[in-house]
Parts: sequence; structure tokens; C-alpha cells
Amino acid sequence: MNTLIETLQYFVLITLELIALFMFISALVEIILMYVPEEKIRKRLSGAGMFGNVIAAGFGALTPFCACSTIPMTVGFLNAGVSFGSTMSFLIASPLLNPIIIGMLGAMVGIKAMVAYFVIAFLCSVIFGFVMEKMGMQKYVKNVRLKPSSCCSGSGNTVDKRTLPFKGKLKIAFASAWDSLRPIMGYLLIGVALGAGIYGYMPQDFVMNIAGPDNPFAIPVAAVLGIPLYIRAETAIPIGVALMGKGMSIGAVIALVIGGAGMAIPEMTMLASIFKKKLVAMIVLVIFLTAVVSGSVSYTHLTLPT
Repeated sequence: MNTLIETLQYFVLITLELIALFMFISALVEIILMYVPEEKIRKRLSGAGMFGNVIAAGFGALTPFCACSTIPMTVGFLNAGVSFGSTMSFLIASPLLNPIIIGMLGAMVGIKAMVAYFVIAFLCSVIFGFVMEKMGMQKYVKNVRLKPSSCCSGSGNTVDKRTLPFKGKLKIAFASAWDSLRPIMGYLLIGVALGAGIYGYMPQDFVMNIAGPDNPFAIPVAAVLGIPLYIRAETAIPIGVALMGKGMSIGAVIALVIGGAGMAIPEMTMLASIFKKKLVAMIVLVIFLTAVVSGSVSYTHLTLPT
């Protein structure tokens, strides 16, 4: 009975914490984007050299897009003449550096882990985007145009948000945050429920054997395990926190987050509709390497929060 009560308490506490974080961070990002016109960002992305990759990765880090927004925007960038390398940096950074993930990591895993995750994933997004362009991977892009998707958008209001007073911006920002939260609430609850079950009932020895600090393959294994676990990016944070409580190393948790956020099966399926198999395989390899590198560096230089 004590275990059941503790599990239920964990579920309620983490659910409330994640909802509050999601609403606050989503609204904050929405307000920032009201002051940074998308057309200006698009022009910056068209710049030559690695500077375009840096801007693209930064834009990806600023935008809490789901796949149904990221993929059409990727095609839009390519059709608008944005360089292939910059577009790939955006595509890699957008799911990995989702502000929701960053905020939740900082609140639930620790600031050091959050900073390490952000820096390594950002650098990998910039470097891999640049390298993929130099390798000529743009030849594997299919000649397709996707119709805009509305699954992550709001009501379709065409009012220029930049002209509204701050109160109006704030109201729209929180309404947009709620619109973003509603369709993924079920996934978030699934993630918290799985995390609560792990926290309350999974044997610690089982976790230690698979992904504990003594297993040299814990980090790549965690990166692969993240793929089916990450129905949505937000679901794996409570799962990772629960696994850390059972003895999983912080490096393996970081690898789990990156593997799931960047290689989730629905996203890969959508990518296969616009890229040829070789390019999809390259993106999967890039995400996997990013997960392993980030997890290894985090494991080497970070200690578990007390």
C-alpha cells in the first residue's frame, strides 16, 4: 500500500510540474517569436557558410515544433532557397533542443545536465548540418511540396500579433500554449504513468544491469531504447527521471532523451516522404552519434544531483 501511495503521489506531482513548465515555456517562446519576424529569420538562414548553420540551429532551439510543423517548414526552407546545410541544422536542432525539453531537464535533472545537453546538441546540429552539405547529401531530397499542416497550429487567425498590446500578446501566448498542450496531454500522461510505474515497481537491479554505470554499452543501449519510449518528446523526461532514481547514469538518461526526441518512429516516417532512404539513414546515424557523444560527455563530467 505504501508503494502504491508513493507511486500515485509521484504521478500527481510530476504531472502538475510538467503541465506548469509546458505552459510557461510555450507561452514565453510564443511571445519571443512575436517580436522576431519569421521573414527576417528566413533571410538570415539563407546566409552562406557555417553562420547559416548556427542561425538555423538557434532558430530550431527557439521553436517548440512538433513533427507536423517541423517537416513542412523544412520543405519550405528548401523551396525558399535556404541552403541544404542550414536546413539540416534546423531539422536536427528543432526536436533535440525543444525549449520544453530544455526547461524540463533543467527543472527535473539539473542545470549542469541541461547546459551540457544544450551545448553538445547545438554544436552537433551545426557541425552535422555543415558536413552533410559538404558531402552532397542534398541530392537525396525528393522533389515534393508538402501542404501546410494544421495539427499543431492554432485557430488560423491572421491578425498581426506584433501590433497587439502586451496584454493581448500574453493572452494569445497562453491560449496558444494551451492549444499546443491539449493534443499531447494524453502522451504526457502516458509518460508520467510509465515513469511512476518505474519509480514504484521496477527492480533497481534490472535497471542497473541494462543501463547502470557499470555497463559499458549503457549509453548506446539507452539511445536505442528511447525510440519506442518517446511517443512525444515530453513523455521521456519523467521516464528518465524515474530511471535515474533506479540507478541509470545521467549520461544514459541524456542519450535516452536525444535518441527518442530525434529518432522517434513517426518523425522518421514523415522524413521518408520527403527524403530518400540514404538521407533518412544519415539523419538517424547523426542523431544516434549525437546521443552517444552527449551521453558520454555528460557521464564523464557530470555527477548525479543530490
